[in-house]
Amino acid sequence: MKIIQLDEKQIKGISIRTNNARELNPETSSIGQLYQNFDKNVPVDYKNGARVYGVYYNYDSDHSGDYSVLAGVDKITEPAKVSLEKVSLVPGNYLVFEAKGEVPQVVIDTWTRVWDYFSSDTAQHERAYTTDFEYYKNADEIEIHIAIK
Repeated sequence: MKIIQLDEKQIKGISIRTNNARELNPETSSIGQLYQNFDKNVPVDYKNGARVYGVYYNYDSDHSGDYSVLAGVDKITEPAKVSLEKVSLVPGNYLVFEAKGEVPQVVIDTWTRVWDYFSSDTAQHERAYTTDFEYYKNADEIEIHIAIK
C-alpha cells in the first residue's frame, strides 16, 4: 500500500445506486451488470491511453449505507451509445491497494483486502467516504484508491 495525493479528475460513464448488502447477494447485485452495460455502450480507446475507472461516490454514510457507482473512462474519443454522466474524483490523499490477476476475481480479492484493512484495530488511516475508485491499468492489473482523512 502507498499513499498518493490526487488532483481533481473528471470521469464520464454510467452509474447505479446500490449498497454492499445488495452486492453480496447474487440475486440483487448490480455492479456486474453495470460493467456489462458499460462495455456494450461506451467505447474505450485503450491504444491512445484511455483507461477504465470504477468510481464509488455519493455515500449515504459509511460502508453499510447506499452509494453510487460509476463505470467510466477518463478520455472519450468516440460518441457513446448512451447518455454519459460525469463525476469528479475528489482531490486529496488516497490509500492505494495494488493487485494483479484475472478480473473480476482480482477486484473482489482486492476489495476484501480494503475491508480487512479498514476493519482492523491496527488500521493507521480512516476512510473519508468522498470518492473511492478502481483504476484498471490493463487487462489484469488494478489499483483501488480509497480516500482517507
